[in-house]
Amino acid sequence: MSIKNHSPPSNVELLAPAKNFMALKASGPYADAVYFGIESFNMRMKADNFTLDSLHRIAQLCHNPIDKNHRIRKAYMTVNIVVYENELSQLKKVIQAAKNAGIDAVIVHDFAAIQIAKKVGIPFHISTQCNVSNSEAALFYEDLGAERIILARECSLNQIKEIVPKMKTAEIEAFMHGAMCSSISGRCYLSQTIACSNKQSANRGLCTQPCRGEWKLTSQSGHEFIYNGKRIFNSRDLCMINYVPHLIESGLKSFKIEGRMRHPHYVETVTRCYREAIDAYYAGNFKEMQKKHRWITQLKRVYNRGFTTGFYFNMATAKDSQLNSPANVSHFRYIEMGRIQESFRSHVAKIKLENGTLSVGDEVIIMSTEKGYETYFTQKIQDIQMNGKSIQQTLKATKNKPILITTKLDGPTNDKNIDAIYKFTEETYQAPRGKGKKRKSTYTLK
Repeated sequence: MSIKNHSPPSNVELLAPAKNFMALKASGPYADAVYFGIESFNMRMKADNFTLDSLHRIAQLCHNPIDKNHRIRKAYMTVNIVVYENELSQLKKVIQAAKNAGIDAVIVHDFAAIQIAKKVGIPFHISTQCNVSNSEAALFYEDLGAERIILARECSLNQIKEIVPKMKTAEIEAFMHGAMCSSISGRCYLSQTIACSNKQSANRGLCTQPCRGEWKLTSQSGHEFIYNGKRIFNSRDLCMINYVPHLIESGLKSFKIEGRMRHPHYVETVTRCYREAIDAYYAGNFKEMQKKHRWITQLKRVYNRGFTTGFYFNMATAKDSQLNSPANVSHFRYIEMGRIQESFRSHVAKIKLENGTLSVGDEVIIMSTEKGYETYFTQKIQDIQMNGKSIQQTLKATKNKPILITTKLDGPTNDKNIDAIYKFTEETYQAPRGKGKKRKSTYTLK
């Protein structure tokens, strides 16, 4: 697929999450926009998040990408938690900083954030936290000056089709993929109630996710609710990749991917799949490309709790909950193979392998291991040099018997053990055909 350094304005926007600069870079070739949070006022306070001082750099990377394969993207900053009186001055400082840095819009929930955004003069989008599920509510926020409305996740596809044409100026955005909250649009007080403290409130970005655990429901009379599984509040992840044509034709202006707590490789994989699906629709060959790329197969490999279409077609039922596993059901894992000892201007790197084997043609992830560093890219290994000779495959490396190699990488890296090389594989779990035993692993899981 050819990646152009622009996004056709008539096409639907693909909006990717970013928890740090690595995730920001991961969606660069595929997304039309990114959304992110800083270290305050956002619904994912447990993510890495960005500093206030980094806003100018975020805008620069999105608006003027250094990497020729990256698209020009818009940048939206989340300020979407419940705000208290003593925080108003800090909230104004944060929104003003976004305006000064050239951030394209803020995503807001609290009316204080709306008022401040209007005074500062920065465009604002209405968060799904506001639970907008009908045209009257959407028009109310549009009249307040909202540039975009992010609909409640409870909305069906038919309801979206009714809401969109009734808007006068505001765009409509909806979630396409990622984790679903048990309270759907996210306005939940369960975590806060159990903790007896708003310091662990979902509405303040600090949810402890009690809904992912095992529950029993008992009535006052002592009767216990009978169910077939254990995790009755644990929703599967939303996945609408097979319905991209329906969603584009509904009139939505932005497709949003959830995932500001997810791995950069997750962001890259999901954003690439939806980019391919969107482009295939506009090229008129969606079915053909769907079969060729096997998007669902790719999406199942990265972190997921199983998939559901949420409320787009029907009310959610027990089948839309992941009753057995609280977290990842994918068998693929990130295997750290070694660290980069030294890097050179030509992008040649000296790598100390301590886990498994590396072959020419292997697909790998190059990523920083320490917070504050930003290396992230994926590539195929083109060559391997060992003791001055070219080889096709290394022997098995271990901690006790490391192997030193050099190879040319596709991008610049940090040395001194800051950046690592990873494989994303299910080899440890996959059983050979015709046998009941797991395949013998050549890697050590970390």
